[in-house]
Amino acid sequence: MSTLVIVESPTKAKTIRNYLPPGYRVEASMGHVRDLPQSASDIPASVKGEEWAKLGVNVDADFEPLYIVPQDKKKVVKALKEALKQADELILATDEDREGESISWHLLQLLQPKVPTKRMVFHEITEEAIREALQNCRDVDEQLVHAQETRRILDRLVGYTLSPLLWKKIAWGLSAGRVQSVAVRLLVNRERQRRAFRKGSYWDLKATLEKDGSSFESKLVTLGGCRIATGADFDESTGQIIAGRDVLLLGEAEAQALHDRLQSATWTVTGLEERSSTRKPSPPFTTSTLQQEANRKLRLSARDTMRVAQSLYEQGYITYMRTDSVNLSQQAIAAARSCVQQMYGSEYLSPEPRRYSTKSKGAQEAHEAIRPAGSTFRTPQETGLSGREFQLYDLIWKRTVATQMAEVRQTNITVQIQAEDAGFRATGKRIDFPGFFRAYVEGSDDPDAAIENQEVILPVLREGDHPNCQELEAIAHETQPPARYTEASLVKTLESEGIGRPSTYASIIGTIIDRGYAQMVNNSLVPTFTAFAVTSLLEKHFPDLVDTSFTARMERTLDDISTGEADWLPYLQQFYLGETGLDGQVKQRESQIDPAEARSVDLEGLDAKVRIGRYGAYIETETEEGPVKATIPQDFTPSDLDAERVEVLLRQKTEGPDKLGFHPETGEPIYVLIGAYGPYVQLGDVTDENPKPKRASLPKGVQPQDVTLEQAVNLLALPRLLGMHPETGCKIQANLGRFGPYIVHDQGKNGKDYRSIKGDDDVLTITLERALELLAEPKAGRGRGRAAAPIRELGPHPEDGEPVNLYNGPYGVYIKHGKLNASLPEGEKAESISMEAALKALAEKAATKKTSRRSSKTGDAGTKTSGTKTATKTTKTTRAKAGTAQSSTAKSSTTKSSTAQSSTTKAAAAKKTTKSAKSTAEAEAEVTPTEPAPAKKTAAKSTPAKSTTQKAASTTRSTKSTKAS
Repeated sequence: MSTLVIVESPTKAKTIRNYLPPGYRVEASMGHVRDLPQSASDIPASVKGEEWAKLGVNVDADFEPLYIVPQDKKKVVKALKEALKQADELILATDEDREGESISWHLLQLLQPKVPTKRMVFHEITEEAIREALQNCRDVDEQLVHAQETRRILDRLVGYTLSPLLWKKIAWGLSAGRVQSVAVRLLVNRERQRRAFRKGSYWDLKATLEKDGSSFESKLVTLGGCRIATGADFDESTGQIIAGRDVLLLGEAEAQALHDRLQSATWTVTGLEERSSTRKPSPPFTTSTLQQEANRKLRLSARDTMRVAQSLYEQGYITYMRTDSVNLSQQAIAAARSCVQQMYGSEYLSPEPRRYSTKSKGAQEAHEAIRPAGSTFRTPQETGLSGREFQLYDLIWKRTVATQMAEVRQTNITVQIQAEDAGFRATGKRIDFPGFFRAYVEGSDDPDAAIENQEVILPVLREGDHPNCQELEAIAHETQPPARYTEASLVKTLESEGIGRPSTYASIIGTIIDRGYAQMVNNSLVPTFTAFAVTSLLEKHFPDLVDTSFTARMERTLDDISTGEADWLPYLQQFYLGETGLDGQVKQRESQIDPAEARSVDLEGLDAKVRIGRYGAYIETETEEGPVKATIPQDFTPSDLDAERVEVLLRQKTEGPDKLGFHPETGEPIYVLIGAYGPYVQLGDVTDENPKPKRASLPKGVQPQDVTLEQAVNLLALPRLLGMHPETGCKIQANLGRFGPYIVHDQGKNGKDYRSIKGDDDVLTITLERALELLAEPKAGRGRGRAAAPIRELGPHPEDGEPVNLYNGPYGVYIKHGKLNASLPEGEKAESISMEAALKALAEKAATKKTSRRSSKTGDAGTKTSGTKTATKTTKTTRAKAGTAQSSTAKSSTTKSSTAQSSTTKAAAAKKTTKSAKSTAEAEAEVTPTEPAPAKKTAAKSTPAKSTTQKAASTTRSTKSTKAS
């Protein structure tokens, strides 16, 4: 008897094969095998004339979805049908969540098996789990299929109804989504808060005191019995103290006077309090908490986190990575406790097994938290993993093991100290027992170092003691605007507000960046002017769709549908076709939306208008000579665009660029300009004979008004030839690129070797000797700066003599020859693979790349806190050593006006990335539809034949879906 087992991916298939008995054949469906049409070319001719065809959902026939087999899946489906002909049994072993259940259901509809069919589910790929799953197969869960399909339809209705409206009114290529648009509004609202923010300033004092040879710090908290104002006492919109706050605001003069008065004061301990507390470990990871922590600790995007986690799951290292559950099985608890006992000792083991429960009603159907797979946990070092896979597994292992460790015991100490009428406070923390800190400290890479950082040690103090004042400082502070969202804080906010599902957050954030709604700047998500325009349009005309409460209620209704507590059809009818339904709203309001108004961004305090154009944002103002337009550089953010910057841009446009002088050799004028990608210098004028004069970007940190003629001449001379490499005889140059200054060693057919220029080195002055030193250093790779050296050298390629080597990559070991990379073939190991096997893998990869290029030519069918509490920044200090009477004049504090550094990433069409069909399906609303061309044929409905093996398949509404292959 032969059994065909179908899973989603080749990696998963490869792992499962190792645990199945003889007679089992495992094949991959490569994700979803059927989908809603993505573009006009996907729509069958039989229904192209229908009004609903562009949606891919027949809203006139109970929202019947139009499923098609995508072009790239037709060969897969054909191969699966052929494999099924040779099988006596079919087992569908796709993932255990809604998406996995949907894939199994679609496979049933397409394959129409005439042999016994079973559904096998597991949440980890280990021998024991697979054996148990084989013995406990079930039927496809129609309720889960309904839940996935309803979400899919709803997301399609929102995305494919609103996106074309945005194309007409704002710009082509934009998209709207049920969750995406709410997330963008969160970013925009935070940026609006930053624009509305008015900084406040205040002063306080800090004393460095000493007792028995130990120094400690204390801060002024009261003066004459009145509390000293802090950043939290300021109104962000006015920069003034909040009305009704009974606090004393110290200015520079008052702080300086107090500073001078306390020079000869006696310092006395007036109060001391010790308070013991305990701290429990965080629950094991869910999808969202893993994304948050990986972003904070490893600087991984949500999208990269999910890619790496999926790879770890499919290789059998961790449990299923799409889950809302914090539950750990008894087996997992036992494995974690065993690790603690062996590695840290019994004193670090929690007295009783610690269990966590999930509070979310709509938790994903995967029933366990993300943890190391198996009944015994392999340590990170035992896995043999490398790169990002190692880092993420290490994070998951530590977090899981920490759940079964003892609590941290700590003592918090508060000391009150009086100096005349000034009250100071010193605080300390003592770790009495580190407990789970030994394995894991949230937000920290090094638990041992983190334990030290957690402690603030104070000397032994008693009431009545008189510590010595070593140093007294008067310090100026400025309140800071609310922090922008990071990926971690955005995911946290979306989850806490009940918006969307954690399994889709990675796709949504990726889409927000890919569509040009936000840029990633210093790990922060900065919304663009386009995001402001789209959000304003939706707020004005479709307020519910960007309202967090409305979207959260929608999410709860979808959860009710998944549990059978609500009916899907009445809900979809009301949402889309009801009296206030989306379809009617769009048709009614489309004529009311003025494109000129929709493309404008209202920013308070600006005389000029900000508009969205075909090539990005620009400013426009009226002058006596007529309208003047100037491009806004991409690194200008909405919160940073003020009247001063607008004036500079407009002046450059009307008066021409600032002339620095003339080139000493050519005599041509040198200008400094501000373009779409930031400031730059230009040699000569733009003429018909010279339409593209030589240009060079200014280095980071150099402002246009500060650049000198000498600097400009040197920048325009780049790249600099430093000399020839003594070993290769090839040239070494220094240049300035998009990501900063660098040196490059051009090795001819062996490629180019690059190194960044950092620290004290300067691209304009670096020498050949220093460049050779940098080139001799190991090249820093991704992650923790590992050397990008091969882990094994196989030898020269027989055709061109270039080396064929093995490297550790973020997703495992790979083979490299020149610019061609290939994954390690199935069954091969890094330490034993032969040159012949490597050459075969490279040849297959090369053939695949050629095929892909040919197909494309012929047209074959992506921490800082998220809270808004005001932060403070120290800007000025006045110091005086104790015991030295100083009469110093007050110095005015200076405030730096800084502009956020922004990467000049293009807000172009979404980048093609290797991603599973599953994740594409999960974020349907985030796909920009292609407007279909009208056709004259009428729709033809067909109902798939009943599956002979799936009990209830034909009796449910799901099986009525229109099929087209």
